[in-house]
Amino acid sequence: MMREKSLTRIYNEVVPSGFLLREVKADIYFPPGKDSGEVSLLLINDGQDLITMHFDEILDSLYEQEAIRPLICVGIHCGEDRRNEYGTVGERDYKGRGAKAGLYEKFIFQELLPTLDQHLDDYRITDLSFCGFSLGGLSALDIVWRNPGTFRRVGVFSGSLWWRSIAQDHPDFVEEEHRIMHNRIREGDFAPHLRFFFETGTLDETADRNNNGIIDSIDDTLSLINELVQKGYSAEDIRYVELKDGRHDVKTWGRAFPLFLKWGWGQSGL
Repeated sequence: MMREKSLTRIYNEVVPSGFLLREVKADIYFPPGKDSGEVSLLLINDGQDLITMHFDEILDSLYEQEAIRPLICVGIHCGEDRRNEYGTVGERDYKGRGAKAGLYEKFIFQELLPTLDQHLDDYRITDLSFCGFSLGGLSALDIVWRNPGTFRRVGVFSGSLWWRSIAQDHPDFVEEEHRIMHNRIREGDFAPHLRFFFETGTLDETADRNNNGIIDSIDDTLSLINELVQKGYSAEDIRYVELKDGRHDVKTWGRAFPLFLKWGWGQSGL
């Protein structure tokens, strides 16, 4: 079903998934005034949150300012079993969550992208990126890191980078060893073309498990960035935004999203 609102055209798609055993809603945001030619494609986990943040209005404003190049954004709605569909592929957290992360990755490549191809025949996709919020941010980062030949950029908003294999109150827990995504970065291969965007808010949470005066969400994000730097990525490859009054909510992510879009697809950017 196509509907028109302001500049941005929105197409609402439903993708039947044999992997996830459910119908997956996906909202496709087309750039205004561009029905063909070269565009970037951005996949967004927790696409239902884009409706709450009035994502079409964010895009409209950026296009009116000529602040970003044309891109097609796809908001993928989460399912009821979000904590199992999102996560890290092949490795569950200490509570067994993330059990369907591998199936979700298969959905992306074998069901969603082929369906999108049917709607994008007149476009030439120049590059593919992925982003998400909270656990959806972890999922996006994991999928991009696992498939560097497919993706160009990844955006992580208040990412669940604490995702760990052992509970933090377990006597054997060591954060340098048991945070799953950190280990994946450390043990993975350097892909020089990848670029990374991270956002956290100083009010994301109050927990400070190592009592260093820095909340865990910021601590986990900064330490993961350090893993990327140790891997070989430079300041030009990584953008970190810390919102001084930012919370773990859609309103904050809506404030940060224009920064992400201008960073990745700014008229003067790469």
